[in-house]
Amino acid sequence: MCGPAGAGKSTVARRLEREGMVRISFDEVAWDMGLRTMPLDAESQRVIEASLQDRIAGLIKAGSDVVLDFSFWSRRMREDYRNMLRPLGIEPETIYMATPRTVALARIRARRAAHADDFCLSEEVAAQYFDQFEVPTEDEGPLTVIAGPHTDSPGD
Repeated sequence: MCGPAGAGKSTVARRLEREGMVRISFDEVAWDMGLRTMPLDAESQRVIEASLQDRIAGLIKAGSDVVLDFSFWSRRMREDYRNMLRPLGIEPETIYMATPRTVALARIRARRAAHADDFCLSEEVAAQYFDQFEVPTEDEGPLTVIAGPHTDSPGD
C-alpha cells in the first residue's frame, strides 16, 4: 500500500487481509510498543522497520501473500523494499491510494487515537506528510492506482 496519512490505505489493506493476505502494519507495531504520537523518533522507527523486514522475509519464504500497510512516502523507500524483495523472487506491486488532500486531512482531523490506525497528527504535520509525499510512477514497477473517495469518510 502506498499513500499519505488519511488516504485509505488501512481500509484497503484490511480488505486484502480478509481475502487471504497477511497484513503487516507499521502503525500497529508502533501502537503495540506503546507509542501514541507520530512522527516517531529515528531509533523507534529503525527498530520497527528492522523487525518488520525480518517478518516480511519470513512470511514470503513461507509462501504467504503479504500486504504492507505503510505509507511508502518516498520513491527511495519503495525502491529499498523492492531491493529487499527481489532476491526472494518477488516483484512487488504498488497500490497507490490517490485521495484528495482535503479528504485525507479531514480524516486526520477526525482521528482520536483510539487504535493503531487512528494516530493523531497536528494539522501542520498532516499537511507536511501529504505535501511531501512522492507519488509513485509506472517506471518504479507494477502499479495500481485506486482513486480515493472525494468525500470525508472514515478510513486510514
